[in-house]
Amino acid sequence: MCGITGLFDTRGQRLPERDRLHRMNESQHHRGPDEGDLHIEPGVGFGHRRLSVIDIATGQQPIFNDDKSVALVFNGEVYNYLELMDELRGHGYVFRTKSDSEAIVRAWEHWGEDCVHHLRGMFAFMIHDRRRDCLFMARDRLGVKPLHYAVTEDGWLLFGSELKSLMAHGGLRQEIDPRAVEAYFALGYVPDPWTIYRHAKKLAPGHRLLVKRGQPLGEPNRYWDIHFTLDAKLDEQEAAEEMRRRLTESVKLRMKAEVPLGAFLSGGVDSSAVVAAMAQLDGQPVNTCSIGFDDPKFNETEFAQMVADRYQTNHRVETVNSDDFGLVDLLAHLYDEPFADSSAIPTYRVCELARKHVTVALSGDGGDESLGGYRRYKMHLMEERMRSAFPLALRKGVFGPLAKLYPKADWAPRVFRAKTTFQAIARNSVDAYFNTMGLVRDPLRQALFSDTFKRELQGWHASDVFHQHARRANTDDPLALIQYLDIHTYLPGDINTKVDRASMAHSLEVREPLMDHPLVEWAATLPSGLKLRGQEGKYIFKKALEPMLPNDVLYRPKMGFAVPLARWLRGPLREQTRQALQHGALAQTGWFNAATIARLLDQHERGAMDHAQPLWVLLMFDAFLRNAGLGAAPARAAA
Repeated sequence: MCGITGLFDTRGQRLPERDRLHRMNESQHHRGPDEGDLHIEPGVGFGHRRLSVIDIATGQQPIFNDDKSVALVFNGEVYNYLELMDELRGHGYVFRTKSDSEAIVRAWEHWGEDCVHHLRGMFAFMIHDRRRDCLFMARDRLGVKPLHYAVTEDGWLLFGSELKSLMAHGGLRQEIDPRAVEAYFALGYVPDPWTIYRHAKKLAPGHRLLVKRGQPLGEPNRYWDIHFTLDAKLDEQEAAEEMRRRLTESVKLRMKAEVPLGAFLSGGVDSSAVVAAMAQLDGQPVNTCSIGFDDPKFNETEFAQMVADRYQTNHRVETVNSDDFGLVDLLAHLYDEPFADSSAIPTYRVCELARKHVTVALSGDGGDESLGGYRRYKMHLMEERMRSAFPLALRKGVFGPLAKLYPKADWAPRVFRAKTTFQAIARNSVDAYFNTMGLVRDPLRQALFSDTFKRELQGWHASDVFHQHARRANTDDPLALIQYLDIHTYLPGDINTKVDRASMAHSLEVREPLMDHPLVEWAATLPSGLKLRGQEGKYIFKKALEPMLPNDVLYRPKMGFAVPLARWLRGPLREQTRQALQHGALAQTGWFNAATIARLLDQHERGAMDHAQPLWVLLMFDAFLRNAGLGAAPARAAA
């Protein structure tokens, strides 16, 4: 696990400036504090910061082939590297190290661009091949590990694990993309392949890009996608047994390490399943950690303790004060672009706790998306049944006006929010799910953005992101469709981004058994009725875990990793928020309607309405602007 960066001359053989490359590399020192190195030759420079986990003695990077014509920098873990090495030895290759990095080098030599099909794990890497005079980049299938890239005006291709490494180069314009701003305010993150800056991109999950010197930079190529066939011919018992087998295999693969290893244990189903599997595979007690909250509405530690007691883990718990809001500016620095998932705060804290005791931690991330666990899935299917009963034109004509007339009731449980339900029924399936996922929904975004900013958007709408993915989903199953959307948007853009930056800020490697791509592909063959049955999400997963976990853990209401935003913004963050939104960097941009912001602040502070979510989105955007140095001289969005 590490941070990678570098630059490639797309026009010729200019020698990279060592000072620039060093600055880019050191901007990611936190990702790899154990070792760092640079490689420079005409036309290319690689930088690497290493967190030593596997093959500590000989796994340094950049790593080369025998004649040094191929060089690699790599972030992540390839879990099947031993099997891959054995296969490549059969083709005549000789290995000098025991590292997964060298396995990728040999795989490139043997299979070229198709090497990605042979890798099982989380990865982002760059390969320079001097003989082919090219640069090759690839990112893992589910976007666990990040990779950013950009081309400067003078033809240097820059890349890095984090956006800050590109900005450290000094040759990239900080020109904000208005589409990224629209998408951020809709979703709370900037989705792949965009970044907040017009001239920088993220390599999307499951994509690769071959860059040939002297030729125009092409578009990345998709090498993997998930296909919801829903055609598995298994009864419940068979499906449960196969689920346990695949979970155990995935966890076992991720327990290879030469450093202390443990797991997050939140008390939820997914992390508890991972810990249970680890305990059954290892004779030693598992190191587990949990974050508790002093507010009982957000505290799951009693359920984590049940699992810890059952498996006699070395369990550590720290309680986070419910007013732990002092990370706002730090989060802006870690994420490099606006990011509004407030659970980034407890995620940062649990990574901080874990790193005191282990270097590698297994997590339960990804289970909700592939196994059907989110509460919003149940509501969407209920709404979908109502949508299917009436044609779209009738729904728009009847339920659209009802939604406008009905009072807004954000304070009520969603099932009683008739306005929200009417809005959803009046839309098609994709637009309805986009609305469900919205942090600042359409009418409020329209009121929030200034006329100047709307002109710069030129009519572009963030729902286009969902529609682009939906066109590739190739399924008419309503649950499979929204799972597909989440796997391509929310999972990489929010969940994986949150965990990567929070963990690497503490030089902690997090591994993801429930995002093992063979497991995800197999789950996509299961009929939707085995994932969501009645009111029970992750139905077959829970059935599979009944011999392993207490029913109180498996069949309790889902809580999530939340923080008390509404109370913060009415209390201890009140003045900071008002100052930032009305007089700070955000107010200077000219992109927002000051009257709308004042209304949100006043209504929220008085308790008349709960505007915690849009206010937090605004506050984190202001924090981004200040961290990027765009406060005194506001950035201009590109027309």
